[in-house]
This record gives sequence, structure tokens and C-alpha cells, in this order.
Amino acid sequence: MDDGKYKSIIDFVRKKSGIVLGNTKSYLIESRLNPIAEKFSYVDIDALERNLISAPREVQEAVVDAMTTNESFFFRDNTPFDNFKDAILPELAANARKNGTPIRIWCAAASTGQEPYSLAMVLMANKRIWAGLKVEIIATDISHRALERAKIGKYTQFEVQRGLPVTMLVDHFVQDGTHWTISDEIKKMIVFKKLNLLDSLFSLGKMDLVFCRNVLIYFDVETKSKVVKSIQTTMNPGAFMVLGGAETLLGISDDFERKDGYRGLYCLTDKRPSRAAICA
Repeated sequence: MDDGKYKSIIDFVRKKSGIVLGNTKSYLIESRLNPIAEKFSYVDIDALERNLISAPREVQEAVVDAMTTNESFFFRDNTPFDNFKDAILPELAANARKNGTPIRIWCAAASTGQEPYSLAMVLMANKRIWAGLKVEIIATDISHRALERAKIGKYTQFEVQRGLPVTMLVDHFVQDGTHWTISDEIKKMIVFKKLNLLDSLFSLGKMDLVFCRNVLIYFDVETKSKVVKSIQTTMNPGAFMVLGGAETLLGISDDFERKDGYRGLYCLTDKRPSRAAICA
């Protein structure tokens, strides 16, 4: 692939998804897009690239899907889940009881499902905290391929061994040969939806907690600011946002406060005393 076609594909993916491929090697792009060209009957990647701008939406989405990273595992970096159990969930439950509203949680880059399923398992292990309340988990991703896997909830032995406590494996999974399928009880707690963070988020409604971990690192500063501003429109006053360990809102948004002692945890700025107690 020559430099012009390489740049053309990188620019296309950036425009459609916000993802900056950076130093991605041309051979990697070729290896991921060769199957796409073959599937949609293009002679080769060059033909796919030449017709990409005017290609059907299905083709364009397949290209973006192929270039996304779907790295995920259960309880990835335990800290956010410990913070969720010990600090965030009690606060959300107290506010939900006071306001007579459900607790609404959004996983903004659900990938193959391990993150939302991890949150659901934490909720199941701590029912006493939210007893009598309704909890909704919305899990979205730009990748149709990843979401289909997430909905099925079937994982390899290697995948369930990456961070998943043995007790939760026993309690919430059924073994099927060399794979493990998560229980219907956990599945029904989550609604999976395909969503591009560059598009309108209006359909999501209002959220009390947003997990947006290891997403912003793929965007440039301008796109980060745009995405965070858009996510902010979905958040209730005093809602929480959890970022990845290497991510920050410094220089991106002044509308959030970082909670000292809780790595990656931010609260939407709100002066009313009835919300965001742990950010006080």
C-alpha cells in the first residue's frame, strides 16, 4: 500500500470514528482490510480505498470496525470496580432513594462485554446497597462485531482467567466445553447498543455514572473535548465519570472535578449540596 492510500484510510477512519491510528503500520491495515475487500467483492484493498467515500454504509462501518481495538478483560484494573463498590454505588443508591429514580450506568466502550458484565457482577454481590431500587446498565460500542460477542456472553478459558475471581466464575458462568457462558441473570441486567461517540447521544437519556475507560487515548485533543462535552449532556447533575488509569480531563474540560484518592474518578461539577457528596 502506497503512502497516499495509507493516509486516505487513516483519514477516513479518523473522520468516521475519531480514532487516530497514529503509527499503525500499513501491513497491519492491509491484514485487517483484506478480508473486508474480499467480503464485499472488491478486487483488492486499492479498489476498496478508491471507492470508500462513496461505498455503502455497511462497507464503511465494516472498515471502521476492522480498525478498532477491542482489548478488554474482566475487572480490568481492579481499582475502578473497588471504587464503584465502596464509594460510588452507595452514593448513587442514596440519591436514587431520595429522588425516587433508577440508577443508570453507561459503559461507553463496552467492547466484548467484560466491563459491563463485571459491573453487573459487583451489583449482584452487593444487593443490600441498592435493595428496592432499579438499576439499568447501558453498554455501547462502535464495533458491531464486538457487540455481537458481548450479547452472546461466551468466553474462552483464557478470557475468564484474565481477572475474573474464581467465585464469580462459579456463581455466574456455565461451562460449555472449553468456553464459559455468562448466566441469563447477569445478561438481563444489561442492554447492548451500537453507538458512535461522535454521533448524537440523545437517545441514551440521563446517566448517573459513565464508565469511559481507555477510550479518550485513541482521540486527538480536539476530538477528546468534543466527545467529553457530548457525554456531559447525558449526565445528571453530580453524576460520576470513570476514566482509564492513563487518561485525564486536564486541558479537556473544566466542568468536572477529580476526586482525590480515587484514581480516574471525576464528578460533574454541581453546586447543589444534595449531589456528589464524595466529591465534596
